[in-house]
Amino acid sequence: MKTFSAWMPQFPAYATPADKLGWWLLRGACVAVLAFLLLPIVVIIPLSFSDSSFLVYPIPGWSLRWYHHLFGSAEWVRAAKNSFIVAPSATLIATVLGTLAAVGLARTNFAFKGLLMSVLIAPMVVPIVVVGVSAYLFFAPLGLADSYLGLIIVHAALGAPFVVTTVLATLQGFNNNLVRASLGLGADPLTTFFRVTLPVIAPGVISGALFAFATSFDEVVVTLFLAGPDQVTLPRQMFTGIRENINPTIAAVATLLIVFTTSLLLVLEWLRGRGK
Repeated sequence: MKTFSAWMPQFPAYATPADKLGWWLLRGACVAVLAFLLLPIVVIIPLSFSDSSFLVYPIPGWSLRWYHHLFGSAEWVRAAKNSFIVAPSATLIATVLGTLAAVGLARTNFAFKGLLMSVLIAPMVVPIVVVGVSAYLFFAPLGLADSYLGLIIVHAALGAPFVVTTVLATLQGFNNNLVRASLGLGADPLTTFFRVTLPVIAPGVISGALFAFATSFDEVVVTLFLAGPDQVTLPRQMFTGIRENINPTIAAVATLLIVFTTSLLLVLEWLRGRGK
């Protein structure tokens, strides 16, 4: 067991009392900001175990009734099924296309490279409502509105920029001599990519895929424009529940999503550690 003094910061000999006070004030401000951001999320978790029919504090009693209602409801089960159809499919497309785009951008130089990069990451900065409206106006005449295909394509477009940026960051430290050595030994470019390049940049690819998956899994605005009754996802079902009938089932879904998203972030940090 470490003593309390072992956890205290070790200030340099030249640190003044004002320096030490500033250090503690900065850390205190960071803790306060984190608490301000996290507490609204954390308070949802106890509400999911309430036996009340309303989202109220103090909690009158504890129960798992809302989790039973969640897993026994045809609407929520269908929404979960749709989310696990759309998100993995969109992630696969975004990961493949984003990785290929990043590798191409890292290995070539041309006149409009910066412009192309701006176009590729545009879905990250364009307001999501604009994306939803434009996607609906484009897909509706093609018959892709109210379909899984249209929803998957747009979700892939929203997730691809995350793959491009993370893979490009990984490629900054890539040693191109490995590729030259592989080609010099007789390997073709495709074999070189899968056996030399991809294993090295795998942490960046997987990190980008996790970001793309989280983006697709949490997306609601585009889904409101493109999804029909048969393509309702979990975020859209939550939006509908909040608008029409608020009950702690939404808190149960939110709790599961918090656990799921936190798990993804932990995996991402583990991959970052392996990459370093």
